[in-house]
Amino acid sequence: MNEPKQTLRQQVHALADELPPEASWDDVIEEARFRKAVDLGIAAANRGAFATDEEVRSTFSRWGVKT
Repeated sequence: MNEPKQTLRQQVHALADELPPEASWDDVIEEARFRKAVDLGIAAANRGAFATDEEVRSTFSRWGVKT
């Protein structure tokens, strides 16, 4: 079942509630960037924007990962 999309304000409040008490501003920024990247990835996938097998192999090769 699809949940209604939270507003950014609701998402920020949820993020703050999930952080440990000793969290730093760097932790907040890192988590926000991660969540943004995930949202962008989901949106791309929903559009059907996937990397080809060759693009993945090429990228992995540049990173030194054997495929």
